[in-house]
Amino acid sequence: MIGFLKTAAHSLSIFLSATLWASERPNILFVAVDDLRPALGSYGDKTAVTPNLDKLAREGILFERAYCQLAVCSPSRLSLMTGRRPDSIRVWDLGTHFRKAVPDAVTLPQLFKQNGYHTRSIGKILHGSGSPSKDPVSWSVDPVHEVNRDPRFRYATARNLKGKGLKRSASESAEVPDGTYMDGLICEEAEKVLRQHGENSSPFFLAVGFKKPHLPFCAPKKYWDLYDRQKIPFPANPGHPEGGPELATRSWRELEGYTDVPQDGKLSEKKIRELRHGYYACVSYVDALVGRLLKQLEASGLAENTVVCLWGDHGFHLGEQGLWTKANNYELSARVPLLLRYPEKIKAGKRSGALVELVDVYPTLVRLCGLKAPAGLEGISLTPLMENPGLIWKNAAFTQYPRSLKSHRHRGSGDVMGYAVRKDTHRYVEWREGLDGKVLHCELYDHRKDPQEMKNLGGLEQNKETVAKLAEVLVNGWRGALPPDTSKP
Repeated sequence: MIGFLKTAAHSLSIFLSATLWASERPNILFVAVDDLRPALGSYGDKTAVTPNLDKLAREGILFERAYCQLAVCSPSRLSLMTGRRPDSIRVWDLGTHFRKAVPDAVTLPQLFKQNGYHTRSIGKILHGSGSPSKDPVSWSVDPVHEVNRDPRFRYATARNLKGKGLKRSASESAEVPDGTYMDGLICEEAEKVLRQHGENSSPFFLAVGFKKPHLPFCAPKKYWDLYDRQKIPFPANPGHPEGGPELATRSWRELEGYTDVPQDGKLSEKKIRELRHGYYACVSYVDALVGRLLKQLEASGLAENTVVCLWGDHGFHLGEQGLWTKANNYELSARVPLLLRYPEKIKAGKRSGALVELVDVYPTLVRLCGLKAPAGLEGISLTPLMENPGLIWKNAAFTQYPRSLKSHRHRGSGDVMGYAVRKDTHRYVEWREGLDGKVLHCELYDHRKDPQEMKNLGGLEQNKETVAKLAEVLVNGWRGALPPDTSKP
């Protein structure tokens, strides 16, 4: 009996220690924003009206040069959530689940769940449809609003509600409250969860995925009214880059599927201005919703012990370089906003110009919370940059994008893979047959003279040495780009 009591007491001690350990861990508010390029005031965008996101940036650290690993939703998100690059999880399209190639991978929320966290998903986190949108083992409870195929939450005007299919008008301004559209419902659900956790001491990992500013650009009229359409700058470089191969500048035909957009993709000046206006209206809509979440976090007494991580899954073209949406290797599609706030460990008002990648988010959050990272991660923790934003860091960031030789959209890894490396001063791209075949085309853009990437210098004789050096960076891969004092993720 005495032995039984000792064993029970020991077990109780372990349980209480684990409970105390878990309760001392910071919470995670993990906010994903679909199709958000750095169109924020804090990133220097003079058009954007984003007071809440700008405030969040001032209260933590802003990464000025963060890059996604593949510029469409599912591959980018699944790469971040597994901490592995697209070629490692073998996800390059919208229909493939990462567990097909890496069934034993431990996702970011799954790791937190294993360490005593309550993990929840509200909105678009993994993907917005099909099998890649689901991964039950990652969550403590079933996700909410992860898939929306109901037009009633995409559109609000009578004209659009009478239409057919998911793609009706490419934009919409309606005199309706925030909760009319899906993102408003996502916000309301997340606010409710934060109120509940204010009364519960267990740590949480709350993933909130807003679906705007993804097309269609539908937002309540009050957000459209924040902007004067004629004052929103017209694309400065509306033509394709000089010398850019067709593989690089091909349309993914996402925009062309809407009823008010010509099938040939040729837009009038009026339509271009309308779409750019709609994008910014949606950015401001999401900004207001994020502001509500942060206000509720404060009201629930959780702000001081919560890591807020906000990121865009990839960038977005709004007519620049003659391109719309994403699905390419250019800077506007590859570069994303990345903000982190944690009053306990991140001093307010920090900015880092280091080259960082979305694959770094996983090890960063793990390190901030004192957890042990699983084997196989292919990013590195950004916590050293939080102490010293000017630290010598990665010398390159890597993005890729596949193409089919027969259609606008690819399946799997496509027929040709475009591998891109972003260095401090240059972007270099190789379009290869398959994943490792011969190079069909190369692109070189000098950001010192051409930050808009409008002239491909890759074929010029005087750039042969530069091309050779950057080709070697691609061959060496991400491990060869690590900072000298960070040999492990």
